[in-house]
This record gives sequence, C-alpha cells and structure tokens, in this order.
Amino acid sequence: MQHFFTAPEDITDHDIYIRGDDYNHIRNVLRMKKGEVISVSDGVSGNEYRCHIEGYSEDAVHCRLDFIKEADTELPVRVYLFQSLPKSDKMEFIIQKSVELGVSDIIPVRSKRCIVNLTGKKALAKVERWNSISEAAAKQSNRNTVPVVHEIMDFKEAAAFAGACDIRIIPYELAEDFDRTRKIMDSVRPGCALALFIGPEGGFAEEEIAAAEEAGICPVTLGHRILRTETAAMVVLSWLVYRLEK
Repeated sequence: MQHFFTAPEDITDHDIYIRGDDYNHIRNVLRMKKGEVISVSDGVSGNEYRCHIEGYSEDAVHCRLDFIKEADTELPVRVYLFQSLPKSDKMEFIIQKSVELGVSDIIPVRSKRCIVNLTGKKALAKVERWNSISEAAAKQSNRNTVPVVHEIMDFKEAAAFAGACDIRIIPYELAEDFDRTRKIMDSVRPGCALALFIGPEGGFAEEEIAAAEEAGICPVTLGHRILRTETAAMVVLSWLVYRLEK
C-alpha cells in the first residue's frame, strides 16, 4: 500500500486532501485511479489514515476517509540524534537510515574536528534537502511522523538543547566499561527522551568530552571496535529497537 503525508489542516472528519509533490506523484507518476486505497499521515499526530481516492482537482487529490489505524510504527522513546557534520554525502545516509530505525529529531552539529563547514544560505539549503530526505525515508518505512532535521548548531548550543532530555550519552573511543553502557541503555524506558551525540570522522576533541560531561552528557563505549560516524548511531538505535519494540 502506498503511503503519503499531508498537512494536518487538510484532514477533516471525512475527507483528506493531498497537495504538492505527492499530488503530482499520485496523479502523474503512479497514475492512481478513483477507488484505490492509500495510507496517509499528517507527520505530527502519529495517526495513520486509511482512505480511498475520490478524485482530483487542479491542485489536490481528494480522498475519502475509511478508518483511522492506531499508530504502531514509532519507537516508544524519543531519540534526539546530535550528529556532527560528516564529509561528502554521509549525512544523507545517516538521516535515511536513522529515520528508518525510529529517530525522532536530527540535529546537525558543528564540532571541532568537522571537516565540513556549512554556513549561511548553503547551510539552509542543506537543511531543506535533509528534511526532504527525512520525509522520503519516513514514507518508505511507513512511519506516521516525519523526523525534523533542525538547523545546524555548534557543540555548546547542542549540549544546551539536549538539557531537557532524560538520558544523554556521547559514544567516545576512549570510554571504557561496557557494563556501564548496558546499565544506561537498560534504564531507557518508554516515554523517555534520549540525546545521542555522535562525533565526526576524527572523533570528539578532549575539551568537547569535558564540556559534555559538565553538561551531564555521559561518555560511553559501544564496544571494542572503532565505529565510523555513519555506523555509531545505527548501533544505538538498533539496540533500542531490540529492547523496546513489542
């Protein structure tokens, strides 16, 4: 079944309207006919709306609501991924895969050892593209919400932003004691908010780790091997999927 997103204001008690790129995709690419059943989410509430196509107007697909399916595609925890800016197109891969695994928000971070430096209009354009990738990944994985890719923050701003989270961790190659990591991960419960900081290719600088600890962000090890920046978040998210999904 095809899955699409629309704005909350385009969903009423009985009717749903799909506009923009999805309208073009449904009408001109998929060439879907009246009566075909689709799945629609508003990207915010977490509800999945099952409906069938009633017809087309000049700018919208008109659908008739059949029923609302209880949301069951979201992780029971809210995961904020603070991802240091990686080289080339790795950020696109990280966004795509972390969305598939259930991340809630993605915050790009300028850390000391980042090679990439995005500012101004270039940064805004990148964030806009990253949000498009997040939406596409949410559709592909049949999620009912679209994770937001926030504007780029520096490390200090990111640490402050994470202050509201219940659990805050920062995988670090010099951290030890895997039992400590297990205890922290085992303390994650449904309803928690988890802040996950991932370094760039060169890792976090010692002063960033010190600043993280001062802000209540706990350095942890993810095992005996050094993971790539595009791998580390997937390990943590996979762990959460294994432990928390039923």
